[in-house]
Amino acid sequence: MKTGIHPEMKECTVTCACGNTFKTKSIKESINVEVCSECHPFYTGKQSRASRAGRVDKFNKKYGFDQKETA
Repeated sequence: MKTGIHPEMKECTVTCACGNTFKTKSIKESINVEVCSECHPFYTGKQSRASRAGRVDKFNKKYGFDQKETA
């Protein structure tokens, strides 16, 4: 690797909108995020299957897949 062309890695503090903070490595001093693993519905288990099924039904209805085929 060439010397002198790579940015310096520093310890970085990541701050979420929910208030959770954790440390990682980055070229920045701090990073602000809106969603982290502590507040994301997929990781917390708050995501419901009903809402996902509703999106599939909405897609099928939009593109006409909900109609039964007649032969």
